[in-house]
Parts: sequence; structure tokens; C-alpha cells
Amino acid sequence: MSRSTPASPLSARAGLVQVSLAGVLWGTGGLAVQVVRDVLPMSVLVISAWRMVVAALVLAAALVLTRQVAGVVRLLRTHPWQAALVGTATATYQALYFASVVQVGVTVATVVSLGLAPVLLTLGEAVRDRRVPDAGHLLVLGAALTGLLLVSGTAHAGETGPHPLLGLLLAVGSGSAYALTTALGRPLAQTSSPLALTTTTTTVGALALLPVAALSALSGSPVLTADPVALGTLLYLGVMTMALAYGLLYAGLRTTPGSAAVVATLLEPVTAAVVAAIFLGERLGPLAVLGTALILLAVAGLGRKPAVPPG
Repeated sequence: MSRSTPASPLSARAGLVQVSLAGVLWGTGGLAVQVVRDVLPMSVLVISAWRMVVAALVLAAALVLTRQVAGVVRLLRTHPWQAALVGTATATYQALYFASVVQVGVTVATVVSLGLAPVLLTLGEAVRDRRVPDAGHLLVLGAALTGLLLVSGTAHAGETGPHPLLGLLLAVGSGSAYALTTALGRPLAQTSSPLALTTTTTTVGALALLPVAALSALSGSPVLTADPVALGTLLYLGVMTMALAYGLLYAGLRTTPGSAAVVATLLEPVTAAVVAAIFLGERLGPLAVLGTALILLAVAGLGRKPAVPPG
């Protein structure tokens, strides 16, 4: 099979901007989840399931309106297992991340799950290309991971869970699933429209999360609500932090290497920390500010790297 032509510097930067915007949107999700849980004790797994269901419905409507249903049919005909794996992995890393937060706390769950993915993807790309990552790439990765540690650690200092070892294993599983989602999603993004790919994988993810949400509901979590604040926030989670964010991710993956894309999505914890400082009154200390600067510098460094051929 012939390799794709290299992305131009302009398209590569545009792809990086799209992935970065996805990370920013994901960073607002934590506040949205807290808004829902302030209204009613809905479990995070049920909220996550609603998020994917709403997104799938909105994307399906957009697919019909833009007459791109044929793109989904073509994707399922040519890459059925890859599309199913990406959708299932998307649901898996979300569920494992939430479970990790409960067992070990926000800091460890965030640092391990988000920090492991770019490391795994960098190693995978190095093995695939049979070359050691250059010093610039390693410097960008190191700055991003250091920034992630500073932002997550200082923003949630002291938060621990009841089962640290189990939580750590769940976080490792979440980070691995996150890396798998990006690695498998990127080749699909080369041949499918972002809308068709996002609709397909989100629908698969929603179907995968529904049984987990049902178990959570049987444990006592509310499933339905008529509260306008909760309904509006669930719609925001589905439309903005799922449908739009993943559409931007898959659009960006057309021209952005997987490891670079995952580094760019580290804007998620930065956004979450800033949003918490603005809306929840949480103090953004000097170390968190330093971590934010390191992540921003890392993303800026990605934008200066030359474009590479898609894998």
C-alpha cells in the first residue's frame, strides 16, 4: 500500500489547532459533570453514557442533513473491526478513568491515564519507523508530561482514593485504551470524513457504555431527570465535549501524528484547572501556572516541528 503524501506545514498546524480545541472542550467536561451532580446524584457512568448517546443522536442527525450516510456505510464495509475497536476503546478509557478517580483520586488517575498515552504512542511510532525519537520530540514530550504532573498534582493535592493499587491499574488501562483509540483512529481519519468516523465510533461507544450505565442505575443512580439545568448540561456534554470535540480530533488526526495529537490534548487538564479557578474559586498556585506554561510551550513546540507523512 502506498503511503500518504506528507502534510503541508499549513495543514499540519491547522490539524494541531483542531486537536488543541478538542482538548479545551474536554477540559470543560469536569465542571459540567459537577453541575449535573450538584442537581442530582447521577453517577458519572450514567452521565458518560448520556454524553455518548446525545452525541450519537446529534451526529446521526447531522449525517442525514449533510447527506453523508454513505460515508458511514463505506467505513463499516471497508473497516468494520477497526471502527468497532475505536468506538469501544473510546468508551473503555472513559469508564476506566472515572473508575480510577473513585479508587485512587483525581491526581493519579489524570497523570497516569493522560501521561501514559503519549509515551506509548511515541514508543509505538519509534518502533514502526525503526528510529529513535529526536531530541526535540523528547524535549516536547518531557515538558508536556512535567506540566501535566504540576497542573494535576497541585490542582487536586491531597485527594486520594480507597484502593490505590486498583486505581493505578485502572488508570493504566485507561491510558492504554486512550492510546489505542488515537493509534487506530488516525488511519481511519485518512480515509473517512470526520463526521462519518465520529458518528460511527460514538454510536459504538454509546452501545458499549449502556450496559455499564444500567448496572450503575441498578445500584441506585438516577437515570432520568426533568431538571432544566441538568438537561441543558447533559446536552452540552454530548454536543460540545463529545460530538464536536471528537469531530475536531479526527479532523486533526488527518495531518497530526498520534503522539503529537495526544500531547496537544493535554490542554484538557489546563482548561479544567483554569475553569475551576474561574467558576469554582479554586486557587491556581505557582506550580500549576508553571505546569500550564510548560504544556502550552510543548504544544507550541509541536507546531514548529516539520510535518511528517501519515502512518
